[in-house]
Formats: sequence, C-alpha cells, structure tokens
Amino acid sequence: MVQRKCCIVLFFMGVKTHMRAHLLTIVLLCCSNVFMTFAWYGHLKDFSHAPWIIAALVSWSIAFFEYMIQVPANRIGHQVMNVGQLKVLQEVITLTVFLPFSMFYLKQKLSLDYLWAGLCLLGAVFFMFRSKLFTS
Repeated sequence: MVQRKCCIVLFFMGVKTHMRAHLLTIVLLCCSNVFMTFAWYGHLKDFSHAPWIIAALVSWSIAFFEYMIQVPANRIGHQVMNVGQLKVLQEVITLTVFLPFSMFYLKQKLSLDYLWAGLCLLGAVFFMFRSKLFTS
C-alpha cells in the first residue's frame, strides 16, 4: 500500500502544474456530477409519490454537496482553462455520469441518441480546445 501511494505521489510530482490542475478539475467535476445527477433526477425514482416540496428540499440538500465540490473544481480549472472550455468539459462529464445513472438507477433503455449526443459533444470539445491542441 505504501509503495502504491509513493508511485501516485511521484507520478503527480512529475506532472506539470497545469496538467495537475486539469486532472484535479476533471476528478472534482466527476465527483460533483454524481451528486448533481442524484439531486436533479434521483427524486424521480425515490420521491415520485412525495409532495414536490419534499423532493425539492431533498434535492437541494444533495445539491449543497455538489456545489461544495463543483465551486473549487471550477476555480482550479479556470486557472488553466477559459469558461467555455470548462462548460464543455462539464457537459461531457455530465453525459458520462448521466448515462450509467439513467441505465442502472432509473432503469432507462440505452438508445443511439446518447451516441449522437456524445459525438456532438466531441465536436464541441474539439472546437473549444483546438487552440491548445495545435499550439506548441
């Protein structure tokens, strides 16, 4: 276990500071998206028969934890990305988290629409990050 931690620390020590900011932003946004997805859609399954105000209060309490992760993620990410890049990154992560959530938790069927949406997002990623891709 100690050796594994040392390898992880050495890996991150070798990664450039801006790359660490990118990775940390992605990890934090993934975590915040899990909370966000439950806050936005979990009530459709768990509180479908409860009054809407109860569902809203539960969702807001879950969203609090999402914001506690999302705000630092965006602040860190804004050091190395512009807000457009952050937004597109957020949307890619959102779809990546939402797809298994909708399939496994809400029992929705997978359709080709997710593929088409994902391809559109890949196009958005390309256009938002192309200046970083083609500069040295």
